[in-house]
This record gives sequence, structure tokens and C-alpha cells, in this order.
Amino acid sequence: MTTKVPITARGAEKLREELVQLKKVERPRIVKAIAEARAHGDLKENAEYHAAREQQSFVEGRIKDIEGKLGHAHIVDITTMNAGGKVVFGCTVELVDEDTEEAVCYQIVGEDEADIKVGMISINSPIARALIAKMEGDVVSVTVPGGERSLEIVEVRYE
Repeated sequence: MTTKVPITARGAEKLREELVQLKKVERPRIVKAIAEARAHGDLKENAEYHAAREQQSFVEGRIKDIEGKLGHAHIVDITTMNAGGKVVFGCTVELVDEDTEEAVCYQIVGEDEADIKVGMISINSPIARALIAKMEGDVVSVTVPGGERSLEIVEVRYE
């Protein structure tokens, strides 16, 4: 049995949109480009043909990858739950670093959705693992590459 991988409803929707784009727009465009390149004759020295085949390989691989991810996804819609202030997958957590007084805000998401630049951290990251099942007002100690950090959970939102 394959393990289900958690993903937010928004993350699953983004993957579905990308899949539609690849299947309905990119795949037909590449098939057309290959047909046009074939019409030019000798395929051995045809750079357009080889470039189009390489694009086709990439797109087909990405389609397979997305279909696999969606097939093994456990979609979590955080807006339908309220864990009573407890940190759970999909929630948004406001934190304050007790040493620097720096405020940060993270949403805990699946591995494929994580993007620290927009405040989305993987459920498998050290910070997320330390936060899971904690409550508003708790202080957690997290070992990060820069050393030990004490983070206070200021607010937990289910949005």
C-alpha cells in the first residue's frame, strides 16, 4: 500500500490547473512543432525536431509526476476544520522569536507546496515538526541550521 501524502486543497488545485495546462495547451503545441519539424526533412540534423522532442519528454514526465502526486494525495481542506488553537497540517501560525522579537508567519504545507519565500514551510521541516500539536501561547524550542531558537506561538489560523 502506498502512503498518502498530505497536500492542502489550494496546493491540489494548483497541480490540477498545471495538469490541464500541460495536457490541453503544451502537449498539442509540441505535437504540432514535431510535425512541422518532420516536414523539413532529415531528422538527424534538425535542431527544431530535437528541441521539440526534448520538450515533449519533459512535459510527459511532468504530467506523469503530477498525476502520481494527485493519485497519492491526501487533500486537507483547513477551512473546514477548527482544531481549537492547536497547530495542525495546513494551518497558518504566527510566531515571535523570543530572542530577537522578530515576528514570522508560516503556513504548514506538503513537501511539494513548500516555498519559504511566501511563508509556506514543509510539514517535514524542523520548525513545522516542532510546532505540530502545540497550542497558541506555547513556546517551542527548535534546532535550526543557525542554532537553537525559541518561538512563541502567537496565533493559529485555519484559513
